[in-house]
Amino acid sequence: MLSHILTKTRLFSFGKIIRWLNRQQFSESVALAVIAILVGLASGIGVWLFKQLFNVIYRYAFEGIDTPLGILHQKGIVLRFFYDLANWAGFDGIGTALGSVGNWLIYFIPVLGGLAVGLISHFIIGKERYVGIAGIMESVALGGGRLPYRKIPTKTVAAALSLGTGASVGPADPSMQIGAYVGSMFGQLLRLSDERIRALVASGVAGGIAAAFNAPIAGIFIALEIIIGELSVNAFGIVTLASVISSVFTQAVSGHEPAFRIPAYAFNSAWELPLYFGLGVLSGLGSAFYIRLHHFTRGIFDTWNVPRWFKPVVAGLVVSLVGMYLPQIFGTGYATIENILYGKPMTVTLLLSLTLARLVLTPICISSGFHGGVFAPSLFSGATLGGAYGLIARQVFPSLNISPPAFAMVGMAAVLAGTIHAPISSFILLFEMTHDYRIILPLIAAVNVSLFLSWHLQHDSVYTLGLTRKGIRLQRGRDIDVLETITVSKVMETAIVTLRESDSLAVATDLLTRKRQHGLPVLSDAGELTGIITVQDIDRAQDDDSGTARSVGEVCTRELLLAYPDETIGAALRRIGVRNVGQLPVVARNNPRHLIGLLHNTDIARAYDLTVTRRASTRHRAY
Repeated sequence: MLSHILTKTRLFSFGKIIRWLNRQQFSESVALAVIAILVGLASGIGVWLFKQLFNVIYRYAFEGIDTPLGILHQKGIVLRFFYDLANWAGFDGIGTALGSVGNWLIYFIPVLGGLAVGLISHFIIGKERYVGIAGIMESVALGGGRLPYRKIPTKTVAAALSLGTGASVGPADPSMQIGAYVGSMFGQLLRLSDERIRALVASGVAGGIAAAFNAPIAGIFIALEIIIGELSVNAFGIVTLASVISSVFTQAVSGHEPAFRIPAYAFNSAWELPLYFGLGVLSGLGSAFYIRLHHFTRGIFDTWNVPRWFKPVVAGLVVSLVGMYLPQIFGTGYATIENILYGKPMTVTLLLSLTLARLVLTPICISSGFHGGVFAPSLFSGATLGGAYGLIARQVFPSLNISPPAFAMVGMAAVLAGTIHAPISSFILLFEMTHDYRIILPLIAAVNVSLFLSWHLQHDSVYTLGLTRKGIRLQRGRDIDVLETITVSKVMETAIVTLRESDSLAVATDLLTRKRQHGLPVLSDAGELTGIITVQDIDRAQDDDSGTARSVGEVCTRELLLAYPDETIGAALRRIGVRNVGQLPVVARNNPRHLIGLLHNTDIARAYDLTVTRRASTRHRAY
């Protein structure tokens, strides 16, 4: 009943907003700016509330758990509450028993968290069409950015429980989801076009990152680079506005400090630079392993025939068992990252153990059904890997005066870039966190090597891998596999203007000018295709100093790339990319001299837009 009343209230309020906007007759740009401000503010508030919630849960569950088993001095507020309650009630024996086993029981909090998250996911959230950041990318590419925004409060609670009870997941992805769902909500309730809703979803993602890391510029580029898939000029303005507004709110309520307090960076010698290339190699290998492990564990949990709610319980048990010896893997791991960056004593063995544990546990937790992301675990793994690498390098090259925290900082960006395949966002995020331009050179070296190696070992990022499993391959925010559903015959141009081999270059120039074409097919006197003449062919002929009048047949290009009417647009597009030509002659399959049409780049773009619109319409009806 309450949910029904709230829904009616929201619809009534937005209806009034729509009528008011219509009366004001604002320009489109002004209206979008106002909406972007609201999206940014709502995203900032939502992420701030989310952070408060999971921090409260974590403090009550794990207070003092930051040292290895055997030297813990606190038991967590939850168990201490029962300990004090038992003693107050006069049950000293129970209180003493709880005190003696408290240090062990506290490590099984992830199991309880897995049970709670599993029950919420199974009975309240239910089966989802769009899951995680990959789901947002799919929605933007194929579904017009329309997300089921009514689920975001429940999903936020599930994510807070996952993080608060120690699952090896990160808060950045849920923060991005909060912003994306907020942006989609505004777009849907205001009945905006699909293009505008996509831009608002990206704006919400930017606001979510800005609030999560206090890094507004990184939020902008993550939204454009990951969600939209390209640096879109049309979306840049409102994405920027939402990110800035979200960051302003976050700084107003939480201060100006970034996500990590990082000491001053020192680049002591140019001889250090080759060592950063080595760190890039290790980061790329680790990132590729991390991505493939996500694919592997997802397959295991998807095929495991047990109740859905039970799977996070098993993952929580695995986290608990590892956490008995490596308690740093519980939760976000931000405290451990800061300890590494400030150079607090840690052994190489511990750092490498933390790296491997996080790389393995995060795919297990996410695949099992815990709500959280891969963003922060990538930063954690990069910091521990870079810290261990820096300690080894300092021992091997003592004369270079190497600072291991510097390698930890660069490792964070290198592993992140190799994992999400977004180098610009990785550059900027770390630069915003350090506020130090001197880190740029080693940062570029390590990030580029990591991305190059990770991409060659695993073409899909950790986000697009899930889409590829569903048969969706995105490039620049578009599903290129959708072109495999259209044949050339459906979009080719059949009203063809042609030239004869015997025509003069003057005739060809005049026809190309009048038809505003860059090239035309050339036929023999028998009407068979012999070549194509382009503006470049004519320019080269006119530059010839021979002064001899030449015909079209003498200067046209005769080595042709051809298309066939029964093949797909995707196949033709790949052939166009071989020489970067603007059109392909379409010929009969049994007679390559019989011209039946022309396929232009513009025809392919039109076909793509038409098919995506139809697919999105189908999905909207099914949703």
